[in-house]
Amino acid sequence: MLCNIKKFNLKELSSQTFFLFVNTMERVSNRLEKMAVSATLAMTAKSRELQAQGIDVINLSIGEPDFNTPEYIKEAAKEAIDQNFSHYPPVPGYESLRKAVCTKLKRENNLDYEPAQIVVSTGAKHSIMNTMLSIVDPGEEVIIPAPYWVSYIEMVRFCEGVPVVVKCSIDSDFKMTAEQLEKAITPKTRAIIICSPSNPTGSLYSKAELKAIANVLAKYPEIIVISDEIYEHINFVGEHESIAQFDDIRRRCVIINGVSKGYAMTGWRIGFIAAPLWIAKAVTKLQGQFTSGACSIAQKAAEAALNAGNSECKKMTKIFKTRRDLVLGLLKEIPGLKLNTPQGAFYIFAEVSSFFGKEAEGMKINTSDDLAMYLLEKGHVATVGGISFGSPECLRLSYATSEDRLTEAAKRMKEALAKLK
Repeated sequence: MLCNIKKFNLKELSSQTFFLFVNTMERVSNRLEKMAVSATLAMTAKSRELQAQGIDVINLSIGEPDFNTPEYIKEAAKEAIDQNFSHYPPVPGYESLRKAVCTKLKRENNLDYEPAQIVVSTGAKHSIMNTMLSIVDPGEEVIIPAPYWVSYIEMVRFCEGVPVVVKCSIDSDFKMTAEQLEKAITPKTRAIIICSPSNPTGSLYSKAELKAIANVLAKYPEIIVISDEIYEHINFVGEHESIAQFDDIRRRCVIINGVSKGYAMTGWRIGFIAAPLWIAKAVTKLQGQFTSGACSIAQKAAEAALNAGNSECKKMTKIFKTRRDLVLGLLKEIPGLKLNTPQGAFYIFAEVSSFFGKEAEGMKINTSDDLAMYLLEKGHVATVGGISFGSPECLRLSYATSEDRLTEAAKRMKEALAKLK
């Protein structure tokens, strides 16, 4: 049809024919049509719409530190500009940055990697998508414990893979057991995703829990382990534990990490993988066709962040822990919320099913998404319903904002929820 477009006199087309003609042109691909919109970004956009109308919305929906990037990192970026780091960088990232990643992994995690095993991408989300596209074929299964980060499912489906969801409850701190994993594995299993500390729950796996999972995976050498460790530095209970530490599965682990969360660098868009060499090469090949190397200036800033260690991360983590304790204490005063104590990240994932079937001010609550919209419209507090996280009975809120705003948000939530009958 498009080849013959000049043969048509659009003025002579009937309105119905013209509609069909335009409708045929304005057609997105099937793979995009099937993809869900990110629930967290959608709620953030809705919050900003209300704020633009002059409404004071407290946004607890976004997963972003409210701190500014530390000064020494910004200075490194300015210096990189002055030194003319303005040309195309290597596809997998500057070697100096990849060496910094290797040094960090050895210093903080006691893991040995070579620069050739590191690929720098435009954020950890990009790193995960690159990995998925590099290893998952149509029809292959990827095991995903629920609650899960909203994009995991859509990434697997985009690769024409099959998400296999393992349901985990608040009573187990939302963590998958080795027994649950064993039951989920089939001959079609290609990969498993583990996120610790977790988005959306803030839960983290202990060394013993990861060892039990690794023992199961050791029996299945064809399964790739994708370990999302982007919240590594926001840990309230001790040292971070990576599943890549276990020799039986080390050679098929892909660590996903970056500087966004721990160093307050979300807008710089730098993530990376540490992976077996064959996967790193595959991701580099893919990235070379899609995006090439990540922003040169941001890479030099990330290099400065990693080389300086995690002292700034610890300062921010201390503040996050204070906020967590504050919010937990306030939310425990609200009847109907079921809570656990998250050990990392900056989220609380509350079970809210006791409010289902209730209503107030013309709004009936049938799902956690309904409850999130009710809290936004009536309480002017933005949260995210648990449906997109694989746990429809829950509600996620982020405490990455000031104590004053968190206190006010809890007050508004308590008042709004008390009206539901």
